Amino acid sequence: MSYKVLVTPRSFGKHSQEPIDLLKEKGLDIIHNPYGRIMTKDEMIEQVKDIDGVIVGVDPLDADVLKHAQKLKVISKYGVGTDNIDVDFAKQNNIPVTVTQNANADAVADYALALMLSSARKVVHIDQECRHLNWNKITTVDMHKKTLGLVGLGNIGKKVARRAQGFDMKVLAYDLFHDKAYAEESGVEYVDTVDKIFSQADFISLHLPLNEHTQHLVGAKQFEMMKSTAVIINTARGGLIDEKALFHALNEKQIWGAGIDVFEQEPPSNTELLSLNNLVIGSHCAASTVQAVDNMGIMASQNLINALSK
Repeated sequence: MSYKVLVTPRSFGKHSQEPIDLLKEKGLDIIHNPYGRIMTKDEMIEQVKDIDGVIVGVDPLDADVLKHAQKLKVISKYGVGTDNIDVDFAKQNNIPVTVTQNANADAVADYALALMLSSARKVVHIDQECRHLNWNKITTVDMHKKTLGLVGLGNIGKKVARRAQGFDMKVLAYDLFHDKAYAEESGVEYVDTVDKIFSQADFISLHLPLNEHTQHLVGAKQFEMMKSTAVIINTARGGLIDEKALFHALNEKQIWGAGIDVFEQEPPSNTELLSLNNLVIGSHCAASTVQAVDNMGIMASQNLINALSK
């Protein structure tokens, strides 16, 4: 193959040479992200002008960018979320879009549980107080035998549910598609409205794509429904939560806490969030484990190679 391939994710091939070797073995000319960060739209426009394939993270690939990629033959997503890609434009121009399905599902599920525990038990806040030699006991809330509500029960949601069983949690789930066999086997109970998740669950974890139907799914109304001891977790997409409403709910102690790995703008534009001690913040790093990064890189490379070979 004599093709140019743009690789934008900074962690691609970071721990293993295999994803890069796969591309090189096919004779592909690899162009790495020259900025060492997420690229802007203008930077992406400049980079895609002469490429045949792209392995992309969260850098913008909307129609404004894609119309400049006249030679583009495939978009290989390094991950599963495609909200940064104009999939309709790609389809109309016969550009396949692939994802690394399940490559990082276990890593994200682990991190969701880590955020639940950190938020419930105020792990970060206690750590900070101890560093100032404050050894006073800080009372927190339990996860054991509490109710977990999953908004979205796909691959990652199911893995979170499985981990929650170790805490003897009751698991509720809301999803447009019901896997009845799985629910019966695993003891997960589907609810017919998403409001039941917000009103009944002690812990709420979001596992949805971001689209016009899910944008700001969680706002002031939903926070008002939640228990004062409730914890909300988001390892999916930042736009699922109205961040102004999130700040109000946490600042006014409407809910116990939150663990947020994804924001509408990263770092968050609402810097007031950074001052809250009942918010545990991640840098969109739920999938950033050595194993998951390797899995995503290998799968993204193979997906791109397969598409270019057709």
